[in-house]
This record gives sequence, C-alpha cells and structure tokens, in this order.
Amino acid sequence: MTSRVARPDTETMAERILMIDDDSRLAGMVSDYLGGAGFRLTIAATAREGEALLKRETFDALILDLMLPDADGLDLCRRLRASTDVPILMLTARGEPMDRVVGLEIGADDYLAKPFEPRELQARLRAILRRKGTSAKQDVLRFGRLEIDKGARAVRLDGEERALTSYQFALLLALASAPGGCCRAMR
Repeated sequence: MTSRVARPDTETMAERILMIDDDSRLAGMVSDYLGGAGFRLTIAATAREGEALLKRETFDALILDLMLPDADGLDLCRRLRASTDVPILMLTARGEPMDRVVGLEIGADDYLAKPFEPRELQARLRAILRRKGTSAKQDVLRFGRLEIDKGARAVRLDGEERALTSYQFALLLALASAPGGCCRAMR
C-alpha cells in the first residue's frame, strides 16, 4: 500500500482528507497545495487501497476520481455512501453535465471537473466540511496525534487503533472532555 500524508507545519489538528486518485503527479500537487492550506491529505492510488484506509482510519472528507484502475468511481461512491457519511467531493476529468448529475444523485456532496483551479478545490472542500456540521466533529476528539472516536468507542494514535478496556476508554474520554483536561497539553 502506498499512501502519502501531507502534514501541516502547525501543531493544530487539521481536517483529514483522503484522496483516491491514480494520477500521482496530480495527487502530489493537490497534497502540496492542501497541505500548505492546513489539511492533512492521505493519498490512495486505487479504490481497493482507499476502501482499506477508510475502514482503518477516520477522515473528514474524501476526494474521489471516477476513473480508477481497479474500479469505477461511481460504483465506489455508491458503495461508500451505503456504509459511511463522510463527505465526498468528486474530482474527475468526466465533466459533462450528465456525469455531474449522476455523481451528485448517487451520493457525492460536490463535483469538480478537471482541469480545476486549486483555490476552487480548497473552497469547495471547506464548504462541504462546513455543511458536515459540528455534530460529527464532536464524535471525534483530536489532540495532536491522538484521536478519540466517541461513536465507535475507538482510540487511534497516528492513525493506528489502540486497544483499550471499557474502563480505560471511559477514563480517557472523561479526561479529554473536561475543560483544561489532560489531553489539551498534547496539542
């Protein structure tokens, strides 16, 4: 599995974005641009790799190409929409009006045709993250490298899930949720 992560220079926890696109040159440029804007971007070159990452890690949004080497992006979007509510922005060379309509109707939150202006991609990404609202953000607490997913009762450090007993999870959640709690120092 080959994935790259663009990390912001600041210590604040940025939104995590998964980009599923087999164009490594484009993915690198998007990674650099969005990384500079404060996003943490993980890149998957295939649908299979992207689905595996989505099962293991929590992402705030997904950028999805429709033409992947191992799957049709529309089919992947349909499958993902059945199992997750992560916002999906389709970024693809298929920009005809009917392609856009189909993409939006099967579950994409937004659609941007290639070639595109990087600032527009960033603006659209921020817009779908705003529309996602704060309820989902409240389900995942983030402190630097640590993520506490209240809904899934899971804890991840650097994206890897860590096993905790029910008591340990409850204690960590109580400390993390308290104003000025112990995890605030990890930021």
